Amino acid sequence: MSEQYWLMKSEPDVYSWDDLVAEKEGTWDGVRNHAAALNMKTMKKGDLAFFYHSNIGVEVVGIIKISKEAFIDPTDEKGKFVAVKGEAGRKPKKTVPLETGNANPQNSKMGPAPPLHLSVGKVRPEEWAEVLQMAGEKA
Repeated sequence: MSEQYWLMKSEPDVYSWDDLVAEKEGTWDGVRNHAAALNMKTMKKGDLAFFYHSNIGVEVVGIIKISKEAFIDPTDEKGKFVAVKGEAGRKPKKTVPLETGNANPQNSKMGPAPPLHLSVGKVRPEEWAEVLQMAGEKA
């Protein structure tokens, strides 16, 4: 199966792209939304994700490579939710504000974080390519 594409959000004042870069590999934990958790359970090692800052900036700021598939989230006392690990990939030439990405008809179904309230959402290959192009990158 080929790699899948994702959109993963974080508030930059809690955990930013720069934090991930400094750590080289970060743990995506604390996700308590069942739909987002289901997305995380389907992630595979090597999948790529846009890292986007939410609430402050609200823009795609980097690309993550999933380095460890779903495991029990160590911050979940009941052991019901999962976490994944991701490595800092590259920072695009340009950040892509989500309102700009959403205004592009190619990305009309993607939404700011498909859907908005999810911290982890699926991105279709054509959306991935379009956002990369908007960021000045090649797919």
